[in-house]
Amino acid sequence: MEGNKILNASLLDIIFDGRNKTYGAYELRSKYTSRLWRALLITAALALLIMIISVLSAKLEGPRNAKQIQVKEVEMVDVKQEQPVEPPPPPPPKPPDPPKIEMAKFTPPKVVKDEEVKPEEEMKEVEELKDVAISTVNQEGQKDLGIVAPPVEDKGGVVAAPKQDDEDKVFQKVEIEAQFPGGEKAWTKYISREINRYIDELQEAGKAGTCLVQFIVDKEGNISDVEALTMKGTKLAEICVNAIRKGPKWTPAEQNGRKVKAYRKQPVTFQIAEE
Repeated sequence: MEGNKILNASLLDIIFDGRNKTYGAYELRSKYTSRLWRALLITAALALLIMIISVLSAKLEGPRNAKQIQVKEVEMVDVKQEQPVEPPPPPPPKPPDPPKIEMAKFTPPKVVKDEEVKPEEEMKEVEELKDVAISTVNQEGQKDLGIVAPPVEDKGGVVAAPKQDDEDKVFQKVEIEAQFPGGEKAWTKYISREINRYIDELQEAGKAGTCLVQFIVDKEGNISDVEALTMKGTKLAEICVNAIRKGPKWTPAEQNGRKVKAYRKQPVTFQIAEE
């Protein structure tokens, strides 16, 4: 662009100087302002038209939406007069008090002089108390016919002796079992000594194991009914049975705090020493 035309040219002409103005961008930019004003006028006209339509519609529908006043006929209702409330009937008369029952004061027996006994503390005879209720005070009244005397059981003057426990009863289970005198250590020492006496025979038999011996210990600690429950017929069973039979008395078993006759099972174990 020539220099004398720059001062009179617009910014748009300067930008598109030497460019293809028929491409479309130049025309869009040059007519932008006119299109903007045209759009604003159209928008304002549409807004004004909408406002006018809304105002007219509100005026036209106003009378339609007006509430109609409904007139209802008032019906007269007969008002019933309240009837007077009748007072409640008087309460029934109080029943008469029950008749007093003759009662006699119970006086515990006490040894005193005759002149010190008060009249009200004097003991009644048995016949006088037959139809009289026993109480803590004396009261006059009618005889109590509802008193039933307890039946008297005629025992013939024989008083039965209390039954004793069966002396021959043998307990299978007890609270405290019978013990060898001296405890387990004394028993172990005793049976070990008996086994060592026949150790050669036991090793030759070659029967090792546990022999369970059962026997009865009475109230005095005596031993009876000794038998081997296991390893019967072996040398170990024979030694154990004989050791218990000829041994000392045992401490008796206890049940409910008293000594009783009970069974006792005592195991004896023998092992063959390896060479």
